Amino acid sequence: MASDTEDIAEQLRQAVGRLVRTTRAHADTLPHTHAETLGYLSRLGPRTIAELAALRRVRHQSMSRTVGELEALGFVSRAANEADARSFMIELTPAGASALETDRAARRRWVAARIAGRLTPQEQRLLARVPALLDRLSDDAGRAGA
Repeated sequence: MASDTEDIAEQLRQAVGRLVRTTRAHADTLPHTHAETLGYLSRLGPRTIAELAALRRVRHQSMSRTVGELEALGFVSRAANEADARSFMIELTPAGASALETDRAARRRWVAARIAGRLTPQEQRLLARVPALLDRLSDDAGRAGA
């Protein structure tokens, strides 16, 4: 039989997953692969395709495709890699930074509307305490994504 903390952990995992999926489905946002990649570049600065693939835990080929899509949209650019002439550094462009902020704002607005429309003032006050608790559960390394 699962412990109380394991039950809470499972309920939390499922609820957060549902919220993320619902937000992605209803908010006018970038594809997840694009938003996550742009988020890494925004936080960490220029990276090689190999580094981005490792961060996102995908194959190099998949990341090359994502970077190609982002480059075609004007959201990233390639620059020479002074440390390794065989690869390029992928950089966030001003258009990419703007697209990322627009994406984040759309998700924020959608979730804010759900909070305002579905939760009582008391529930909203309770929910306001949750982010600090979740931050205590996560380590800083896991917060580098989109």
